[in-house]
Amino acid sequence: MAFSIDLSGRVAFVTGASSGLGAQFARTLARAGAAVVLASRRVEKLKELRAHIEGEGGSAHVLPLDVTDLDSIRAAVAHAETEVGSIDILVNNSGVSTTQRLQDVTEDDFDFIFDTNVRGSFFVAQEVGKRMLARARGAAPGTYTGGRIINIASVAGLKVLPQIGAYCMSKAAVVQMTKAMAMEWGRFGINVNAICPGYIDTEINHHHWQTEQGQKLVNLLPRKRVGQPEDLDALLVMLASDQSHFVNGAIIAADDGFAL
Repeated sequence: MAFSIDLSGRVAFVTGASSGLGAQFARTLARAGAAVVLASRRVEKLKELRAHIEGEGGSAHVLPLDVTDLDSIRAAVAHAETEVGSIDILVNNSGVSTTQRLQDVTEDDFDFIFDTNVRGSFFVAQEVGKRMLARARGAAPGTYTGGRIINIASVAGLKVLPQIGAYCMSKAAVVQMTKAMAMEWGRFGINVNAICPGYIDTEINHHHWQTEQGQKLVNLLPRKRVGQPEDLDALLVMLASDQSHFVNGAIIAADDGFAL
């Protein structure tokens, strides 16, 4: 028997949507039928993505968002709900990193990583979550409320990796944040889960896999390969759907076994 997931009628808000996994997540949700709100600082890149999604028959809307600025978060979420409708799905994807040994991490490096990966992710989820909670509390019986929050953590939140220790710490915080939100908000029909991707080939890092250092890393991976962005599609759509109603607080490694 065929099985399909239809997100028609749902509104999905995707942060960090201008490139990489964020752009892939947005395209995937749009193909599943959701109206997608594309949010990031690089608005011109978002406009290109919107054109691509609309060219495939999907629905996409562009909003500027700086997750390190609370006023920007509040304005973007309010604008999205005014222009598109109540947010049913949040893909909390914005993230940054630096590469250096822990003894070389400066205060600026630390703040750069944690302001986006932890503080930004928390306050985006909080702003969307508060609106989901308000709808759940005031809804008529039988009305769809609840929601799906998908935090994008990393295999680095489960397994310490060399020279990105501060990034590992930040993504471990996202893992714990996911569990805390799932525990507090689950009874209101808001399911909060995390995806922990392993090494994925995107336009941002594509050149690295061809270098000597990149090839050494690939040879350390369990099946000596990196993933493709579309390898996360099925997991993302499942977590965004009604069919995931019994999945809450899950921390799912999509890493080809790297964290084992």
